[in-house]
Amino acid sequence: MKSKMNGSELTLYVTGEIDHHNARRIRETADGLIQQKHPTLLNLNFSGVSFMDSSGIGLIMGRYRTMKLYGGRLKVTEIPKGLRRMMELSGLSGLDVLERGFDENECN
Repeated sequence: MKSKMNGSELTLYVTGEIDHHNARRIRETADGLIQQKHPTLLNLNFSGVSFMDSSGIGLIMGRYRTMKLYGGRLKVTEIPKGLRRMMELSGLSGLDVLERGFDENECN
């Protein structure tokens, strides 16, 4: 997983499949970088994610809580169309972490 720090903004480029096994690796990497770099905004860039199960939802919710504890924010960006619906149905949109600017008709 690649990462990029720009000022106080940390972007993590998540790739591949997010299942139980991979979610743990991503979580550990993300948490280590958060503790090391203290970003005020964490962007999880999902443009390279090809599959995600409920472990991905847990990954996002956990980083949301972590960033809140550090006084920061989380955004999930460049979400593939096939994953957006799952994220919307899980309630993540209520946390205001999903990138806006998509065609809402894609979720119907």
